[in-house]
Order: sequence, then C-alpha cells, then structure tokens
Amino acid sequence: QVQLVESGGGLVQPGGSLRLSCAASGSIFSISIMGWYRQAAGNQREMVAVILNSGTTNYADSVKGRFTISRDNAKNTVYLQMNSLKPEDTAVYYCNAELQSARIGPTTIYWGQGTQVTVSS
Repeated sequence: QVQLVESGGGLVQPGGSLRLSCAASGSIFSISIMGWYRQAAGNQREMVAVILNSGTTNYADSVKGRFTISRDNAKNTVYLQMNSLKPEDTAVYYCNAELQSARIGPTTIYWGQGTQVTVSS
C-alpha cells in the first residue's frame, strides 16, 4: 500500500504565497514522476507541474514564472512553491506519483486526497 499525504493549503490574499508538500509512504521502490494537479469548481482536473526523478520539470503555461516544483528523493516528498497567487489559482490541489513498489513490477499512479487553496481578498 502507498499513501500520498498533502499539506500546506489554505486561504491567501492575491499576490501572496503558499507552499504545498506531499509525502509518499508505504511500499515504494522507486518514484519516476511526481506532480501537482488542480481542479477548480466546475472544471476538469489539470496538470500544474510535474518533476521527474532526474529533476526535469514541466509547468502549465498559466503558472510558469510563479510556481516552482521540487522534490526530495530521499524523503519521497514533492513540494510546490506558489508565489504571486491569483484568484484563478483557487482550486483543490492534488499530489500525484507514478511509482514502482518493487524492482520488477508494474508502474502504478497514486493520488493524494487533495488540499484546498483559496486566493481571495
């Protein structure tokens, strides 16, 4: 079993900052990709940022220059530093990890439970 536990969401004013964290635990051999997705009310879930175990990153155009994704491979943890937040960043943010539980075995995608980020004055 694998669990992803997110933290760091909350209410922030426009222009403010938040840092999200997501720790993966359980039966983990290797994690190839970790990422953050978000879903605003009435919208589909969308990719925000992803990071490979090599450190290569990819961002949605809407967050480039404002958000930074990073990971600590020793702790199986991914972070999302969000700066210059806008009301349109309001959403539930979900952590995602693509991993293997054994050296030989399938790659499985896991999701966290989500954390609410609200940007409002």
